[in-house]
Amino acid sequence: MSKNPFDLSAMANQTKGVEAAKAVGQVALTSAQAIAQLNQRAAQELASRLQSKVAELMKTQDPKAVFDDVHAEVLQEAAKEVAGYQSELFQALASGNKELAKIAESMIKESQHDLIHFVNEATQNAPAGTEPYTSVFKSSFSNALQNFELIRAAMAESFVNFEKSVENMSNISDAQKTNGARTKKTK
Repeated sequence: MSKNPFDLSAMANQTKGVEAAKAVGQVALTSAQAIAQLNQRAAQELASRLQSKVAELMKTQDPKAVFDDVHAEVLQEAAKEVAGYQSELFQALASGNKELAKIAESMIKESQHDLIHFVNEATQNAPAGTEPYTSVFKSSFSNALQNFELIRAAMAESFVNFEKSVENMSNISDAQKTNGARTKKTK
């Protein structure tokens, strides 16, 4: 087997890539499970409420009272429940987003470190007389590091923007719940 340090680092990089893919997969799985649980709970609650409302409506003799009950109470409760569901969904998405941001940041830092190590190894072992080539190589490396920083900054900004969008949607959802509660109290 070759004792070239580049071969050993390639194996380590592949291991890191597999670990990062596992971490991303775990975050996606956890988020999907949280969303599935929210959906299951919401469906069960809806079925239960629907069943109890149908039972109540079957007991009522006055059609106008049935309509008024459905319009005033059921629709407002449904809007409140949808807003609550949206809020929980946004929280699950935001949590997954934070984990993905941490993983991506870690991967970029490790890639930068690996690239620095690669360039240092390559230039230290360069034969005499190749200084102009190693200078160009180091200049290209410097540009690559700047690109890493641009990618990291763009990634961080996109995660922050997503977080703000989720927060705004959550605030809208909370406002809808509050307005629904106020409307119900005034009637």
